[in-house]
Amino acid sequence: MNSFGPYLLLWVAMVYALTVSYWLVLPLAILAAGFLARIFIIFHDCSHGSFFKSKRANQVIGRIAGLLNVTPYRHWRWQHGLHHGTSGDLDRRGSGDIWTLTVQENLESNLRKRVAYRLARNPFVLLVIAPLYLFVVHHRFSSAAAAPRERQSVRCTNLALLAVTVLMCVVMGLRSFLLIQLTVTAFAGALGV
Repeated sequence: MNSFGPYLLLWVAMVYALTVSYWLVLPLAILAAGFLARIFIIFHDCSHGSFFKSKRANQVIGRIAGLLNVTPYRHWRWQHGLHHGTSGDLDRRGSGDIWTLTVQENLESNLRKRVAYRLARNPFVLLVIAPLYLFVVHHRFSSAAAAPRERQSVRCTNLALLAVTVLMCVVMGLRSFLLIQLTVTAFAGALGV
């Protein structure tokens, strides 16, 4: 739990550092990314109901950690449960997995699919583009298969993120907010992957 305070303090330090130079933000962003990755671990454990004995405490802290990680708690918990139910089962791939083909499937694929498969495994794509896409874009939309409560989780998270973004833009400006947020998200996503 002691990751929340240092993360928020680093955010304040990055706001001040940005008034001097973006280069001062980078080492702070790396530290903040470490704390944000730890907050994601807390988020993950709350989604399993294993961080606290209390179900309610897991939900409250899970939602707060999800907001910091720009991830809707209930929707992610549902998708992550699907992932655990299908992980390692080649007949039920696709929920929370990195795209995987068997050797035979790869050999039978057309050139376009093989190139796309190799590109998806490129370290830059896997460590930079994919995490940014996942957290900034993908988590803004709910799955059509999700139940109403899970879909509502996405809408509520998006509204809360919009409110935080507007507040931060009033305080520090959109450019400054995005520079810090996207840098920390990129580092934390790469660390998490």
